[in-house]
Amino acid sequence: MNIPPDLKYAPTHEWSKLNPDGTVTIGITDYAQSSLGDITFVQLPKAGTVLTANQPFGVIESVKAASDVYAPMTGTVVAANPLVEATPETVNRSPYDEGWLLTLKVSDPLALRRLMSAEDYFNQVR
Repeated sequence: MNIPPDLKYAPTHEWSKLNPDGTVTIGITDYAQSSLGDITFVQLPKAGTVLTANQPFGVIESVKAASDVYAPMTGTVVAANPLVEATPETVNRSPYDEGWLLTLKVSDPLALRRLMSAEDYFNQVR
């Protein structure tokens, strides 16, 4: 199970990464994509959509199930990843790189600090 130490994690299995421009990139963890199985469909919000922390913002469907994806923090969508909508299996292949879901302009700069560290997330999923 791959849990990069430089990311922050939500209990609902999303990861967040602070970008140099102050935006935050969000995706699902390796654990989440592995649990879902082969991903067949990803639905994401459009740029400009306002997300609320801990509320669903999209859907990921796999051969096993459909699952909501939750916003780890409140903010406005800057961009959704067109690659994962066109080729959903990218999330399975590369959940932390090419398989990112969206970029968010965060409303509360301290929100990232409230998420779990890699060690805390590891303890939750092991």
